[in-house]
Amino acid sequence: MNDAGQTAGQEESDPGGRPLAETLPLDALRFSDSPRTGGVDTGHVQKLARTAGPLPPIVVHRSTLRIVDGVHRVQAARLRGEGQIDVCYFDGTVEDVFVEAVRLNTSRGLPLTQADRAAAVLRILGTHPQWSDRLIASAAGVTAGTVAAVRKRSTVRSEQLNTREGRDGRLRPVDPAEGRRRAGLLLAERPDASLRQIAADAGVALATARDVRERMRRGEDPVPRRFRGPVAGADPAGAARSKQVEAASGPADADMGLLVARLRKDPSLRLTEAGRALLQMLSVPLVLESDRARQFVEAVPGHRTSTVVQAARGCARRWLEFAEQLERRP
Repeated sequence: MNDAGQTAGQEESDPGGRPLAETLPLDALRFSDSPRTGGVDTGHVQKLARTAGPLPPIVVHRSTLRIVDGVHRVQAARLRGEGQIDVCYFDGTVEDVFVEAVRLNTSRGLPLTQADRAAAVLRILGTHPQWSDRLIASAAGVTAGTVAAVRKRSTVRSEQLNTREGRDGRLRPVDPAEGRRRAGLLLAERPDASLRQIAADAGVALATARDVRERMRRGEDPVPRRFRGPVAGADPAGAARSKQVEAASGPADADMGLLVARLRKDPSLRLTEAGRALLQMLSVPLVLESDRARQFVEAVPGHRTSTVVQAARGCARRWLEFAEQLERRP
């Protein structure tokens, strides 16, 4: 759907702002999938048939003549013995027809039941998996939390999507941590770039890019703790221990790399002898990552293991003392 807020017939309107309608024979119309799981409400059809004057225009998909909104009015027109009805057109894809039908039926006329809305959310998730929870919620007349719950328990399987489209039409990462890390890398690589450019290149909001920059300036992880979930399938006890270690030791290795890269660009550090020495020492722990760490572990002979362990822990204590001295400095 090109625009979740688009209404049929908006391309033409009369001086009063009302959409212009055309007249079509009832037999020319096609019944599409209705968002009403209970089918046609006979009582509502009879009520519409008894109203005085012409029935309001229905909404029809222009290319297929499927009824998007107005099934009850069509049935009422037939009950009144009429052979035609006024229509306004909706332009969109076949998949968008159902979404527009849901949107229109949640905003006017006979309201959809809660079961209708839940079923509509499930179907929209199948045809528009790239849509954000808020965008689907705005179309189905439910909360974003409801959409998130349906998405979580849905058996519909689609390709893995890294981004979702929001109500403003922008694509954003499904995992907010991913976008923040990307923004952090860009800020480290291009410290002179504008926040607006960083936000655009990282696919995050301007406010998010600003928050990432401020967190990096304070030496904090660009990703707040609430966005750092446990790895799927990980041991809960192990995850708890990891959080304790992280709280005691500081940011993760990937974020250390960002911080050190930013420090290397600071002339007040790299243009002084002591500053260069500090940068070199800060870079040493970065080599103790993944496969490199395994190589160092295997390089230690068995009879020297306890000695190297003591030395490594001694280095860690010295760095913690150094960090505490910096924090106490006025």
